[in-house]
Amino acid sequence: MDTTSQAEVVERRRFGVLRQRDFRLLWTGETASGLGNSITMVALPLIAVVVLRADTFAIGLLTAAVWLPWLVIGLPAGAWVDRLRKRPVMIACNLVSAVMYASVPLAAWLDALTYPHLLVVALMCGVASVFFSTAYHAYIPVVLHGRDLLEGNAKLQGSESGTQVVGRGAAGLVAQAFGAVLGLLIDAMTFVVSSVCLALLRVREPDPEAPAPEVTLRRQIREGFGFVARDRYLRPMVTFGAVANLALMGYQAVQVAFLVRTVHATPATVGVLIMVGSLGGILGAALAGPIGRRFGTARGTLLLLALTSPFVLLLPLTAPGAGLPFFAIGAFMVGLGIVACNVVVGSFRQSYCPPHLLGRVVATAMVLNHCTIPLGSLLGGLLGDVVGLRPAMWIMTALFAPSWLLLMLGPMRTDRDLPRTVAVS
Repeated sequence: MDTTSQAEVVERRRFGVLRQRDFRLLWTGETASGLGNSITMVALPLIAVVVLRADTFAIGLLTAAVWLPWLVIGLPAGAWVDRLRKRPVMIACNLVSAVMYASVPLAAWLDALTYPHLLVVALMCGVASVFFSTAYHAYIPVVLHGRDLLEGNAKLQGSESGTQVVGRGAAGLVAQAFGAVLGLLIDAMTFVVSSVCLALLRVREPDPEAPAPEVTLRRQIREGFGFVARDRYLRPMVTFGAVANLALMGYQAVQVAFLVRTVHATPATVGVLIMVGSLGGILGAALAGPIGRRFGTARGTLLLLALTSPFVLLLPLTAPGAGLPFFAIGAFMVGLGIVACNVVVGSFRQSYCPPHLLGRVVATAMVLNHCTIPLGSLLGGLLGDVVGLRPAMWIMTALFAPSWLLLMLGPMRTDRDLPRTVAVS
């Protein structure tokens, strides 16, 4: 092998899929959008708490509104996305979200911001997110193929976790210095950046197969749902996702109120605590590949979840002063396990499922996973009002800690690696 070839091999190992122009654009756009979304995750409840003086249940309802569209249109969205080219759908959703988020600071500056306005924005952006997420997960295999999928998903998840670190910390600092509503204007701008990056992609997306005239939307939805329901790998995965999301969103719906009202943390401290906790996601994305190679994608994922999930019980122990690190450590470890699991499961689903079903399978899995998110948000908010914020945190974190055991109901408990082809049920 000559020197040039050796240099190319070194460069390929160092930069991996980032050497591919189209993936760089996709990664850049999603990193920008992820930064804005991370700011919004802190800014939106802060606006409700600090600006509108909303009660705990109203905060939970606001969080639920972002995820409620998955319950209503999630399954049809999967069938529609399978009938359409993915990139135009993603760009349209980005632009809708940009306009909606920009309307909040505009209304605030006109002294016309109300809670119903905030609720409508959350719902509309939730609808856009349903279509974007479904199209996005089905579009990644258009840009990357084969073994590049795991590396690409790890980089996308890693950048998402990284933007959570920066975005959530920045949200608290921006809110402290300039007011919480400015964060949503930043989010709107990042959606525009993401749209430009998507528009610059050169990869040719194959035209979707037109369904036969007798194949109705309902039948396509049933095919996607049936595939997930019958598959012995996907069933326990979506069951775990549903229970974990119920618990996660239950305590995340009240964590800002808990930190502000019970722990008496300032908005800047809230942002920093959540930011430090999000560092775990970066490590989880980085570890997903090495752990999968060392222990196997199935066995390694179970091991990592078993080690990290119990740390969630540190969150309700958070107290002023010396008790503040409990929140950061607990969130760090939970983020590590969940993000690593997401990398492995997302890559598995993209390579395992038949391409013509991928949009519907992604939508079905995400609907089943996300259907408990608004329920968890409402439950967390309701528990916060009825039993108090700290007891609500205890209840929801106690539900999350053992949830990884649901994955043991499937073949992951005996397999070393997840398969690359459809298993026979």
